[in-house]
Amino acid sequence: MSNANTIATIPSASPAPSFDAKRKPNAPIHLRKLAQQPWVRALLALVLIAAIGMIFNPGGIFYKWSTHRDMLRQVSVAGMLACGMTLVIITGGIDLAVGSVVGFTAVLFSLLTLHLGWPAALALPVCVLTGAACGALSGGLIAGFNIQPFIATLAMMVFARGLAKSISGGQKISTAVLQADDSYKNIELPALFGTIDHRILGENIAVVTLVMLVCVLACYVLLTKLRWGRYFYATGGNENAARLSGVPTKAIKVWAYGLSGVFSAIAGICQAAQEQQGDPEAGAGYELTAIAMVVIGGTSLAGGRGGIALTLIGAFTIGYLEKILSINAVGESSRLMLTGLIIVAAVLLQRSKK
Repeated sequence: MSNANTIATIPSASPAPSFDAKRKPNAPIHLRKLAQQPWVRALLALVLIAAIGMIFNPGGIFYKWSTHRDMLRQVSVAGMLACGMTLVIITGGIDLAVGSVVGFTAVLFSLLTLHLGWPAALALPVCVLTGAACGALSGGLIAGFNIQPFIATLAMMVFARGLAKSISGGQKISTAVLQADDSYKNIELPALFGTIDHRILGENIAVVTLVMLVCVLACYVLLTKLRWGRYFYATGGNENAARLSGVPTKAIKVWAYGLSGVFSAIAGICQAAQEQQGDPEAGAGYELTAIAMVVIGGTSLAGGRGGIALTLIGAFTIGYLEKILSINAVGESSRLMLTGLIIVAAVLLQRSKK
């Protein structure tokens, strides 16, 4: 028998079965893929916080509707900031100035309506445009001069806080107006303040909660229904490739930060209405809460991935966490430390599932 025939009669060896040491053989593939979805992890975090609330629940407070109603009201202002923060982070940036813009616009709105007597129809657009200008200035520094977002928005954070203290004289702008003889005169609170701070549907839903939901809806339409929303994702995913594809990346950055300023101004107006005054220190630390909401929701800090629905879940998670800690009389310092730890954990989870 020839060598060729001998070789032909040798049965071919079966390939050795491949085995991935990191893969669990018994775990279904579709379950692993499902667990890696950002919205699944965001929902799991929310469910975990809710479970903790049910366990540590003195007097059954967590089961009362008033608890959830108050949580929605308390989280609304930070939720508005998180809407703008989502747009910025999707483009690959970050906005540290949102809290200071809240304080600045709260003081400006109170000054215009309480002390100068401007009608709401004029004061509202002026404050919103002012917030947009602050955000667009940050975006212009980043896009036009290639300044790092951290540095540009840090500078705006300090500048806006300084503006708030400058125009208010370092004092809270309230219904008590100082007269020439050093006496104080109480003026009537404009109707708009009461309207924003009002509750509807049998006092079950706060108006500020509806304002936050409108902001969420606007971001949803922008990111999912409009071409510019796709530009936001493209800029954050790969800015060079997006620019070569014809995406106006510089304009997108200016728009992202400008819209963040708009949402910050709206939040500042609502903050002033809730407190019935303009406090130049208002909004301090709110940028931390907004970033936490976005990150816990699953939007990637690297840019290009995420969504406003995830941010809404993150807002509810932070809101319930703070409510549970408040119910159990946990101090503010502990809450801040816990929020910082949660941000780090969320970022590490994103990296492990990348």
